Amino acid sequence: MMDHLHPSAQKTMKNLLSPWKLKGFFWTQLPSLFFWKVRVEYLDANRAEVSVPFNRNTKNPFQSIYFAAQTGAAELSTGILALIAIEGRGKVSMLVTEMKSSFYKKAKGKIVFRCEEGKAVFDCITKAIETGEAQKLIMISEGKNEAGELVTRVEIEWSFKSKG
Repeated sequence: MMDHLHPSAQKTMKNLLSPWKLKGFFWTQLPSLFFWKVRVEYLDANRAEVSVPFNRNTKNPFQSIYFAAQTGAAELSTGILALIAIEGRGKVSMLVTEMKSSFYKKAKGKIVFRCEEGKAVFDCITKAIETGEAQKLIMISEGKNEAGELVTRVEIEWSFKSKG
């Protein structure tokens, strides 16, 4: 799918993988992710992996990662795939319209959220651009601990609409 990406989408991916540029993006656009020290571990047009550490900024009174920090990392893993799919293709609004989180294990240590729905979001945005009608897509992000065990599963429904 990389050959279908607009050059500005490729530049955005490169910027999101740069620790300093990512910090600047978080500082100006998503300060909670900056505070929680969320990181983009891997990114291509099909898959995003985003980590959230267990630290004093993310822990709750129960000695695990606060659900909001986990959900924020999960949302980023889906949202950056949408940003890449939109980049260079005109103005498209994106909005989270629904979310469901399931928690299976205590979140301690680094949790990595993985979303592999790049093609689905690219196709959904293409349909929104072609039809001019809002399109919805549920994207799934799964968070695993350092042992590879499923800790959290987040389903995020995004709505996309062409503005041009």
